[in-house]
Amino acid sequence: MPLTASKYGKGRVRVMRLTRDGDHHTPRELNITALMKGAFDASWTEGDNRACVATDSVKNICNVVAAKNISLDKEAFIEAVAKLFLDTYPQVEQMQIEAKETRWRRHAFDGKPHGHVFTLDGNGFGYVKLVASRDKAVLQSGLRGFTFMKTTQSGWVDFVNDEYRTLADTTDRIAATAMDATWTWLSAPADYTTTNAKVLDILIEVFGTTYSYGVQDSMYRMAEAVLAAVPEIADISFAMPNKHYIPINLAPFGLENPGAVFLPTDEPHGQIEATISRG
Repeated sequence: MPLTASKYGKGRVRVMRLTRDGDHHTPRELNITALMKGAFDASWTEGDNRACVATDSVKNICNVVAAKNISLDKEAFIEAVAKLFLDTYPQVEQMQIEAKETRWRRHAFDGKPHGHVFTLDGNGFGYVKLVASRDKAVLQSGLRGFTFMKTTQSGWVDFVNDEYRTLADTTDRIAATAMDATWTWLSAPADYTTTNAKVLDILIEVFGTTYSYGVQDSMYRMAEAVLAAVPEIADISFAMPNKHYIPINLAPFGLENPGAVFLPTDEPHGQIEATISRG
């Protein structure tokens, strides 16, 4: 039977490149599928893998190209990936590379773009919930899946050090979350839309512009600031899963990684939840 079409490679290769120009950072995050066509038929028809490039090597090549091309835009980046394959492997006749971009928007405070605070483009959903009876009503507003990130000014140290721990202390890491936040109204504000926008501004400003000793630390201080600024809110609840950005070990390829190339992953993730009340 003829083998009429074939290709193979690696899918969901997630790469974050972070350009650092002093305090001004630029994240470039892609989810890449890189597939090869070429002289690989024998691996299908004869179980002969001698021409095959390991799919793990495909992932590594994407990371190496990322390390050598931190600031290329996505179009030039995938061109560089394709060129490395075609230059390195004569058995590769064609590369098919697709990449989905996670678009991070630089956040501004008081109209001034911040150097290392970002929100996800096309972000989140507004949320409202009402539980009402004839003698009582509880109204809540909030956000679901609102995603934001800062690329420095976050750490995680001095946690339990036991036989199960593999995570090292760090005082400088990328901190990102897809936040669910819900606030309960004690009384009606003058305008719900304006006040909800004010709450979000406060949450991002506290998270983005102060050092974070952990999600728990930031979460508590975010809530404190909202409750201090908006007397109509009785309490605020959070669910803030970590979106991890893990530095990629490039030493096997003779390259250093000075906080520039990361593996984005959110499975499994840390799940941090709390409710902070006015008291």
